[in-house]
Amino acid sequence: MKLINTEEAVGHVLCHDITQIIPGEKKGPVFKKGHIVTEEDIPVLLSVGKEHLYVWEKTEGILHEDEAAEILRGICMCEDEAFTASQPSEGKIELKAAIPGLLKINRERLNAVNGLGEMMIATVKGDRPVKAGDKIAATRIIPLVIEEEKMKRAKEAAGEEPILSILPFKKLRYGLVTTGNEVATKRIKDAFGPVLKEKMSEYDGECMGQVVLPDDLTLIKSAITNFAASGADMVLVSGGMSVDPDDKTPGAIKATGADIISYGAPVLPGAMFLLSYLKCGEREIPVLGLPGCVMYAKRTVFDLVLPRIIAGERLEPEDLVQYGEGGLCLSCEVCHFPNCSFGR
Repeated sequence: MKLINTEEAVGHVLCHDITQIIPGEKKGPVFKKGHIVTEEDIPVLLSVGKEHLYVWEKTEGILHEDEAAEILRGICMCEDEAFTASQPSEGKIELKAAIPGLLKINRERLNAVNGLGEMMIATVKGDRPVKAGDKIAATRIIPLVIEEEKMKRAKEAAGEEPILSILPFKKLRYGLVTTGNEVATKRIKDAFGPVLKEKMSEYDGECMGQVVLPDDLTLIKSAITNFAASGADMVLVSGGMSVDPDDKTPGAIKATGADIISYGAPVLPGAMFLLSYLKCGEREIPVLGLPGCVMYAKRTVFDLVLPRIIAGERLEPEDLVQYGEGGLCLSCEVCHFPNCSFGR
């Protein structure tokens, strides 16, 4: 840094905060470290007694924090319509979602950049639904200036693809198969259908219809395959998911020939969840077996996997295994999902 006359400081970058004190009204920084001095700032600086300033001296191969923040922003996002970015302020840039969808984060490359030191990218957790306007990430370097070579290493560590992306949600047509002798005989009222339709409405899903069946493997199997043949993008089968001998849903899903990804998940509520994929011509559609908790619990394993399926991801066993850490819902009095630890 170097010392210059304040009246000659236009265009230079401040190396420290400038404090303004107005007795009884204000005491605090009128200009922050890293601020670029403008013509309009000169009278204000003189009014607080600053006739000389320490400013950053441009050096070859050294970047200002705002320049470095722009590089980190480029590492995070593409120049597309999925994100918006703020202007650099004190070396920090904030990123927000511009579209609804599923937030994806390349954790390995994010960790590689953050592991370099003197720079940071902080994000919300990935694999979660986001809405337009949601804050996603913030970037900055730690010092006021940084070697250009270090920022080159950051770009190399990040690779050519952006660390962050948003997968748009697809509009899915789905079928509901509700099972249970007690529901089919109308001894109790179906409670699954309204809950599932409400959850699917969050993603603009279109219900093709609902069938209510007794615990009969052959009937349940036929209902699933009929929905698939009629063009359903997904089939939700509710009830009959326990190990009770009267519960036929898991066996019926398996009997369709579907590829069973997992029967069971390390999530509560939702341990008896079943995920499978059924081939139907050139298509492959997810068939989900939903345990009773989906009917009464505010958020369950269904809420964790649903946005990923609607975004077009094909989940594998390891995807469900990773839900173990964070897979215990605390049943908070006021639910803040997805802004909580559930599924994270």
